[in-house]
Amino acid sequence: MAMTTDVHGRDLRYFLAVAEELHFTRAAERLYVSQPALSKQIRALERQLGAPLFDRDRQGVRLTEVGTALLPHARAVLAAWDEAEHAVRTAREEASGTLVVGMSTSPGRGGLLPAIRSRFTEAHPRAAPRLRQIGWEDPTAGLADGSSDVAFVWLPLAGPERFRWVVVATEPRLVALPEGHPLAARARIDFAELLDEPFLALPDTGPELRDYWLAVDARHGRPPVVGAEIASADETYEALVGGLGICLVATGNAPLLTRGGVVTRPVDGVSESRFALAWRADDTRPLVRDYARAAADVAASTRT
Repeated sequence: MAMTTDVHGRDLRYFLAVAEELHFTRAAERLYVSQPALSKQIRALERQLGAPLFDRDRQGVRLTEVGTALLPHARAVLAAWDEAEHAVRTAREEASGTLVVGMSTSPGRGGLLPAIRSRFTEAHPRAAPRLRQIGWEDPTAGLADGSSDVAFVWLPLAGPERFRWVVVATEPRLVALPEGHPLAARARIDFAELLDEPFLALPDTGPELRDYWLAVDARHGRPPVVGAEIASADETYEALVGGLGICLVATGNAPLLTRGGVVTRPVDGVSESRFALAWRADDTRPLVRDYARAAADVAASTRT
């Protein structure tokens, strides 16, 4: 007798749950179905296959030889279907062009975002990049946990082997001070004069970036004095006005802080900051690759 071939994926999932739990009630709970519905479905599958899959008696539930033979194939079919669903979802995202762009501070910088977007949509007319604001606690702006597809980040990036990036802006770092600070009257400040000042520090969830904005590399082994921790531009502004400390800021971000009561001054003796568009090293999707290429093209055209 030829075995019927139109067994549904749902039937195999039900079978797998019972085979793994060896208990109908627990399997039903795992599947969010009633136990009678599960038992009925298993009986229907057994009729379809022409053989019992489980022995049920007072001792409990056991797989029959037929059930044991089916088990690895059921697992393989369901795993393949899960892969297929993932592939379909990825293809659907490609077709609808959803690309999540993470950022912890607005890129601003003379229309960087609109310029990248217009180049990107030439290659993907139906694509819709969606901007997502991420807190400063995550220096990867959503890349690490997969909530962003690409992200505007500050270098250095934690776990550099996991990511690729293209630098879109290189900017001098300024020092932001409350306007009443003794050094605020100066046109330029040497970083050596700031070594004993309390500094505002990023959250320690990103130690590389925290050290970078504290300019640890320019302190010649002297540990920084941390006056307060900051996790947003608003917190930074309030801490500056409140006299809790001073901080370094990229030139392009200075307008976020200089809104009354705060001034920025050029500072000598620290390296320039690098703002980059980053993506996961193992993400080879065309949408990601083409957004990165658009960012590289825009960065090259602004440099020339």
